[in-house]
Amino acid sequence: MTLSKDALALIAEINKKHGEGAVMAGSDLVLPSRFTTGSLGIDVILGGGWPANQWVEVIGKESQGKTAIVLKTIAANQKLNPDFTTLWIASEHFDTDQAEALGVDLSRVVVVPTQDMEFAFETILMFAESRTVDCIVLDSYPALIPGEEADKTMEDAVVAVGARLTGKFFRKAGSAMKRGPEERPILGIFINQFRDQIGGFSPHGNPQTTPGGNAKNYAFYTRVQVKRDEYIDEARKGKGKTRVGQVIKVETIKHKAGPPRQVATVRFFFRDAPVLGFSRGDYDTVEEIMTYGVLYNVIRRGGAYYKYGDNKWGPGREKLLDELRANEALVAEIREKVLEISAQPDHVTFAESNDE
Repeated sequence: MTLSKDALALIAEINKKHGEGAVMAGSDLVLPSRFTTGSLGIDVILGGGWPANQWVEVIGKESQGKTAIVLKTIAANQKLNPDFTTLWIASEHFDTDQAEALGVDLSRVVVVPTQDMEFAFETILMFAESRTVDCIVLDSYPALIPGEEADKTMEDAVVAVGARLTGKFFRKAGSAMKRGPEERPILGIFINQFRDQIGGFSPHGNPQTTPGGNAKNYAFYTRVQVKRDEYIDEARKGKGKTRVGQVIKVETIKHKAGPPRQVATVRFFFRDAPVLGFSRGDYDTVEEIMTYGVLYNVIRRGGAYYKYGDNKWGPGREKLLDELRANEALVAEIREKVLEISAQPDHVTFAESNDE
């Protein structure tokens, strides 16, 4: 059933008064593109990557990998798009050495070092409305200081000022993030930290909350929790073991485009690992692609052997890994097929049996 002539006439009248696109049929809405995270597993649980033209929140405790996930996102999108630029609100120290190690081109990052909450929010809105950047990052929210709090002494109590300002910011940020089908999309990322919720209750241990009030939780399209799963140690001949990385676990707490509580892990190296073959700032993307390739039956497993098209490897997963590490084109092909299958609403989440 199509819209009636009267409804179409009313839509045309409203659009004439308020601008084209103020009102439209649902069938005319264009799904925005997605921004890769640089990790296949994280892209899969997000439905293909971070949602465009929306705000997302990356949450976790200290030293769990939050900033690393965001920097890897920027590096991956800079690699795909030579015009990709970022506004980084640095309420905490912006480590240029770490950013470059993770692959970020600093010449395409605008850094605003400030803890002034009002100035930070105003700057974000100005850049979002200007359509001059592709990504906006706030690192991190808890370090921002509202002007009213800054003017008080240490003895003066200030309650919920930041939360009220944040709620106001998101009410204004909605229109600033709107993009038409022909405009370059944008991604907004807030990095936040968990705090113990004093007086709260949780059946799963200590209750936790995030600074900024509850209003922001409704504004975020996606919220993910970042947590260190385990460390990665490298055995070096005659020198014992050296800690070179960690497995980062990412879980969707809120995801309006898909099911919540989806989990992905990625191996991240915060130090050079010459024996394992990785440099500081690397993800082990090949092992990740192999794992998801098998999971979605893109790579077929029969006993100790693996097949993809006319290729067959084995025995053992190490033979497959070695072959994939030597063939970037094949890895990219498998990655695209995994994303294509995982995006289908009726896809099989995991293969019950790959044996042939």
